[in-house]
Amino acid sequence: MALDLGTLVSKANEYKQILGNTQEYRKKWDKKMKPLILKTLKEILKQTGIKGKINEQDNIENLEAIVLDLGRSASGISENLENTDIKRAMIKSNGALIYQQLFNGKVMIMTVSPYIESYGEPKPPKPLEILRPEELTVGFIIRHMEIFLKEITEWEDYDDDEPTQKNAFNPIGFNRPQDEE
Repeated sequence: MALDLGTLVSKANEYKQILGNTQEYRKKWDKKMKPLILKTLKEILKQTGIKGKINEQDNIENLEAIVLDLGRSASGISENLENTDIKRAMIKSNGALIYQQLFNGKVMIMTVSPYIESYGEPKPPKPLEILRPEELTVGFIIRHMEIFLKEITEWEDYDDDEPTQKNAFNPIGFNRPQDEE
């Protein structure tokens, strides 16, 4: 008995194609993506003089990660302990850029903001994007680093004063451009 499956056959073929893609993407992690990420991040650190450590997390096969960790440092903030002359220094985690291999072989890129231990809660990692192996290029890695540097710079220079911009044209009320003549 032949069934009229409609679009079911094409959906089954698409599913099988996706399963095949996962296997191919996983192979490309070791052959292409991992070496490209490591080489590019090392060169970025060298040329910029940024102090950081590149860690490979490979304890779970096909869920590996590469982490550019800016380490930890003294925050300059200390807690005075009650009824003593003792101060407890608070440590700052300086942030990280993460390339995490996903279950389907694609790579998720995330940033981790700096935070000061015992002073609020750290933010969860912020996803930037998910890329297939053929999409990951040196240009993308440089762009990820630029985004990461922008985020940690904004964290370091935090204040709640948004710069106010005077509108060039205010259509309601007085002081419209034609009113100033």
